[in-house]
Amino acid sequence: MRIGIFAGGMMTGDDPVSSTVKAARDAAEQGFTSFWLPQIAQLDALTALAVIGREVPDIFLGTSVVPTYPRHPIVLAQQALTVQSATGNRLMLGIGLSHQLVVEGMWGYSFEKPARHMREYLSVLLPLLQERKVAFEGETVKAMAQVDVGAAAPPPVMLAALAPRMLELAGSRTDGTITWMTGPATLESHIVPSITKAASAAGRGHPHVVVGLPVCVTDDADGARERAASGFAIYGQLPSYRAMLDREGAAGPADVALVGDEATVEAGIRRVGDAGGTDFAAAEFGATQDERRRTRDLLRTLL
Repeated sequence: MRIGIFAGGMMTGDDPVSSTVKAARDAAEQGFTSFWLPQIAQLDALTALAVIGREVPDIFLGTSVVPTYPRHPIVLAQQALTVQSATGNRLMLGIGLSHQLVVEGMWGYSFEKPARHMREYLSVLLPLLQERKVAFEGETVKAMAQVDVGAAAPPPVMLAALAPRMLELAGSRTDGTITWMTGPATLESHIVPSITKAASAAGRGHPHVVVGLPVCVTDDADGARERAASGFAIYGQLPSYRAMLDREGAAGPADVALVGDEATVEAGIRRVGDAGGTDFAAAEFGATQDERRRTRDLLRTLL
């Protein structure tokens, strides 16, 4: 299993671009396989990755994840291929629906039939990435377009998928999935077999399963879990994550966070790999310099 850094908490401060570039450079120099950025209320992930890729070599750069509703698939295809051109084809494009609360409450779009939306979105995005042209008219998306971004290669596309219909889409049409707040038992019993079955039925290769979880190496496991319960509380309330936590038998995000001493956290990460994870994206959340150092040191031993 490849180990990468999920850097959402690093895109802060008065100069978030510079701090994020430094974080990516550190991860690359330390030998991590990948560096992942979310698309939330901070930096625009694809723009930031284009900047990072021009300054930092030798590490794959991923989005975890870009929501589809605010960006027409033509726009996203252009952005993704531009990042590929800027980075020497190192982008891993993670996309997802986001959540009804955000789609309707923040952006003002309808969240009706989200699987239909994603199926039609992929019907535009994938041909544009792979063939540079598309002609498609669905119920929610229409596109007659071509894009020209030089010799950039199509990036692998991974669909954030937790529910059965989304996992079927991810396996049958994309290169894999990206999960968040999903524990190893659920990966093993639900995520991995569902997406693998769909990929096999479609004649596709073994899918990527990128697993993101909070990680903290500490001697104060109870304190770290309290911080996880508070800092990640929203993920226990959003329906898609709540369903995965319930499958896991977890009361909340603190129960799937990987916390404890080096041996305990290492065992948790290895269990993710044993459950079928192909990539682990570590969301480090140490509260002290010692916790942050120990967490990064442990992750480096697993490379």
